[in-house]
Amino acid sequence: MTSAIIIKPVETKADHKAFVELPWQLYAKDPHWVPPLKSEMHGLIGGLKTNPWFEHAEAAFWLAYQGNKPVGRISAQVDQLVLKHMGAGTGHWGMFECIDDPAVADALMNTAEAWLRTRGMTRAQGPFSLSIWDEPGLLVQGFEAPPTVMMGHHLPYYERLITAHGYAGVKDLHCWSLPIKQPLPEIVQRIVAASERNAKLVTRPVDKTNFDAEAALILDILNDAWADNWGFVPLTPLEIAYVGKKLKPIIFNNLVRIAEYEGEPVGFMITLPDVNELTRDLNGELFPFGWAKLLWRLRKPQVKRMRVPLMGIRKSLQGQRVSSLMAFQMIEYIRRSSIADFGASEGEIGWILDDNGPMRSIADVIDSHVTRTYRVFERPL
Repeated sequence: MTSAIIIKPVETKADHKAFVELPWQLYAKDPHWVPPLKSEMHGLIGGLKTNPWFEHAEAAFWLAYQGNKPVGRISAQVDQLVLKHMGAGTGHWGMFECIDDPAVADALMNTAEAWLRTRGMTRAQGPFSLSIWDEPGLLVQGFEAPPTVMMGHHLPYYERLITAHGYAGVKDLHCWSLPIKQPLPEIVQRIVAASERNAKLVTRPVDKTNFDAEAALILDILNDAWADNWGFVPLTPLEIAYVGKKLKPIIFNNLVRIAEYEGEPVGFMITLPDVNELTRDLNGELFPFGWAKLLWRLRKPQVKRMRVPLMGIRKSLQGQRVSSLMAFQMIEYIRRSSIADFGASEGEIGWILDDNGPMRSIADVIDSHVTRTYRVFERPL
């Protein structure tokens, strides 16, 4: 006889440990799952003392138990910036993990939805773990390979559990991949050559010795460039500092470029080595020896894949010819460095919204193709 399902709020230190470590149980037989660093997961859900997102948002976390065994988890969150930028009454849920049991999934989602209703929310979207800047969407296509750095991985039956509860897809986020050792198409090479003849345009490597100022500059451009995108929520000053600190160990000068036009910084492109390749064998543990191993590997990482998580050009130049010149120049210069300095053979751009025409055009021109799709679901409350 199946044990009763008990939903327990995450409150104690032991609860937090069980919440963070549940995926190790669920993904034990999944060859493509990459264990997240447990310290990062604890920091993500640890409240304002460890995550400045809580400055403008609140969240609750629950575990589902059958007997003494945790069999699922979920979060629910209300973000004041989401309410401002995505619409009043928009509540989020995320960090969903569950055994293949509709009763457990329903109990978790019912609990999250009830919490959202008590705060006046009229629709629920998810998964967001915790925000769109963390791991948005559920993997629905592309289970055949491990995710790249800072991207999620999920079990294939999750989509069935979520849609059975009454959710429908509202937005798809795509990851586009391409081999990078071969030259980019001839049309791109011509665009890059034209960009190099434009004396007003310079794309320079980031200066990591002046990291805080460079990070603030990039994220200021980001907040302007992405302002009209679906789901956009601006990063606050505290979050900018937090993201900068988090990314600094995996930022390399030649993989991040800032585009300047007529002496003004107007665009950027961030590329990261696929750190998942360097952390996978750590099994989520940095201590006692994992931290030293990771630091050593990051001194001069050699990886198969590179990921472009962020790229943006100020709105004042979007749609102009110069924006194409700087975009393709940044792509080509970073491609060369990825091969020469890091031994990479594959590149990934994403995520890209399914209706982001300019970025999809860039992805098409460089002969990349969609390899993974993440979906955000929604239902009225």
